[in-house]
Amino acid sequence: MPSPITTLEPARIRQLVIAGWTGRDRVAQEKHIAELERVGVRPPAATPVYYRVSASRLTLADAIQTPGGDSSGEVEFVIFQLEGALWIGVGSDHTDRKVETYNITVSKQMCDKPVASQLWLFDDLRDHWDALVLRSWAVDGSDRVLYQDGKVSAMLHPEVLLENYVREGNTFDEGAAMFGGTLAAQGGIRSAGRFEFELEDPVLKRRLTHAYNVVTLPVAG
Repeated sequence: MPSPITTLEPARIRQLVIAGWTGRDRVAQEKHIAELERVGVRPPAATPVYYRVSASRLTLADAIQTPGGDSSGEVEFVIFQLEGALWIGVGSDHTDRKVETYNITVSKQMCDKPVASQLWLFDDLRDHWDALVLRSWAVDGSDRVLYQDGKVSAMLHPEVLLENYVREGNTFDEGAAMFGGTLAAQGGIRSAGRFEFELEDPVLKRRLTHAYNVVTLPVAG
């Protein structure tokens, strides 16, 4: 089996896309829609939606800075087109929830998007893709709480996401990356001082992991 890329170089990423409303399971998607509506976010007219974000937002950092205390993370698988092949990683679509209530595209641009440094070759996952599991934890001091937990089968398959994206007239060429959608948060969407996440492959018995602290900057006006 090919070895994973041990170190992702964010500078190689020239196009960053956040795929939203990607639920394969309509019941689960409606649950996520409901939790977002509770914090004031209106769903789009059609799904999925592809939000473009500055590629420089992708980061391997173990800490990010955010304006105010209204942001939170959410674990997602991430599709990369690198070295002529598709690779899979894991990241957090950290989002400003206050801005999200009036402009989702701007909210996605407000925060850095931390990702794990290792990637898996998609071809090695193709025959057992739906077995993969996403998890995240919200951490405040010594309080570490499971925040999200579920299989990637809750979201549209990577190839379906890419087919839809290209069908809309876009390209996914060398240096492109796409976040694949997320799971409902256990206990509702909320901020935390630290966010930890992983993508588990129970078939090949391995994990991609990352964690980062959230440094809140003061809002002067």
